[in-house]
Amino acid sequence: MSVGEAVGGGSWFQRFLLPGFALKAVIIGGGYATGRELAEYFVPVGPWGGLAGMLLATLIWSIVAALTFALARAMGAYDYRSFFKGLLGQAWVLFEGAYLIFVILILAVFGAAAGAIGAATFGWPEVAGSILLAAAILVTTAFGTAAVERLFQYASMLIYAIYAMFVILALISFGGLIEQGFAAAPPPPAGWMAGGITYASYNIVGAVVILPVLRHLTSQRDAVIAGVIAGPLTMLPAILFFVAMMAFYPEIGDEVLPSDFLLRQMAVPGFHLVFQLMIFTALLESGVGAIHAINERIAGAMEARGRAAPGPAARALIGAAILAGCMFVAARVGLVELIASGYRFLAWLFLAVFVVPLLGIGTWRLFRRGAPAPQEVRS
Repeated sequence: MSVGEAVGGGSWFQRFLLPGFALKAVIIGGGYATGRELAEYFVPVGPWGGLAGMLLATLIWSIVAALTFALARAMGAYDYRSFFKGLLGQAWVLFEGAYLIFVILILAVFGAAAGAIGAATFGWPEVAGSILLAAAILVTTAFGTAAVERLFQYASMLIYAIYAMFVILALISFGGLIEQGFAAAPPPPAGWMAGGITYASYNIVGAVVILPVLRHLTSQRDAVIAGVIAGPLTMLPAILFFVAMMAFYPEIGDEVLPSDFLLRQMAVPGFHLVFQLMIFTALLESGVGAIHAINERIAGAMEARGRAAPGPAARALIGAAILAGCMFVAARVGLVELIASGYRFLAWLFLAVFVVPLLGIGTWRLFRRGAPAPQEVRS
């Protein structure tokens, strides 16, 4: 499927649920799936403060995703280069720079998480898990949007099912502690909004990363509904995970891999392995989303110049070049420091180059008479 080709007429699933599954796929990554991001941004404000912050983040994701999807469809912009040329004009390169920083950081986090999972589960050297993840990302992205969409669909079903099982086992194993954690918790303290806004801000770039899957939308109504649904679809597994974490509040906030800690408390060895494999799948989804967005951006630029889009071999080479430059940054920095420091920087960066322009310029362009035509955006 070429970048300039609008599909339209997609199934109900492709129109309303696939964008949300894709957004979840990009966001879930290493920190979300292992619980490290939840420990960093929501555990410090306690059970009720954490839930309030997560609900605020969900609302922000839904609003920004709905505006992004509607504007992208109005402009016929299905890769981030086309979208930001329509939104920012000549200043679109500001997002390009921010996105490259984002990709380097998140792939380093994914590499660190994959390495930690391999070491904790199988006793592998940490580099082995990172190499396995990189290879899986390259194989999936080499075959373009259709392969990526299939991954988002089937991996999402697996992830939701495993999280549901996780919560059931948590309730069976230490449900009383969860209840005590919430019952003894004070009302949300000051600062809960900061965690929700920060978490939402650096993650919402996923709404632009997944633009290639929006070609199935048939109307602006589809775009708005898909965006509104995307927020809850993306946050639901995190909320379930956070509730389970509250059985061991506040100590759980100091765990590098809260997921591994909780699984040890459950003492269900077979499920421990299944959950770790699910986290690896989540890392794969997010890594694929990040690399695929760059492949589609390059394909869009080539097609705008009358050249053929990259084939599978070229896509794999592009992905390999990107991964080679950043997957092993984590070996020097570490998962906790990457999430604690790097993500806060990204939050401010994306607020400046994406969220603020979208809420201002984007909303004005979306509702003014005569949205820009696709050929005007991609020229």
